Amino acid sequence: MGRWRDGRGVLVVHGPSPTEVPLEIAASYRARAKGLLGRSSVEGALLLSPASGIHTFRMRMAIDVAYLSRDLKVLAVRTMVPGRLGLPRVRARHVLEAEAGAMAGWGVVAGVRVEVVGVS
Repeated sequence: MGRWRDGRGVLVVHGPSPTEVPLEIAASYRARAKGLLGRSSVEGALLLSPASGIHTFRMRMAIDVAYLSRDLKVLAVRTMVPGRLGLPRVRARHVLEAEAGAMAGWGVVAGVRVEVVGVS
């Protein structure tokens, strides 16, 4: 797996019916710090790596947050409204963010594994 660089790829959700989702990767400090700030929507998902917790201060929308282990297994999924601080998760090494409600449609639930492919 190694370390990623800022860029784009595809998130593959290995659930009952595999799903592919457009993915933006934020691996640098600057990209992780900006995250989804200032956006009113996001196409697909944003992967923050490395990360174990997030906040939604100054965000314009509610988001789904999935905490991922080192091997990209979903540890927990939460919906967060703007202006909240998400406590860091033990064993979380990556955080996946998307518009509120999107992850349920993709099958992203605790225990499911995801994969990042086609990184550019």
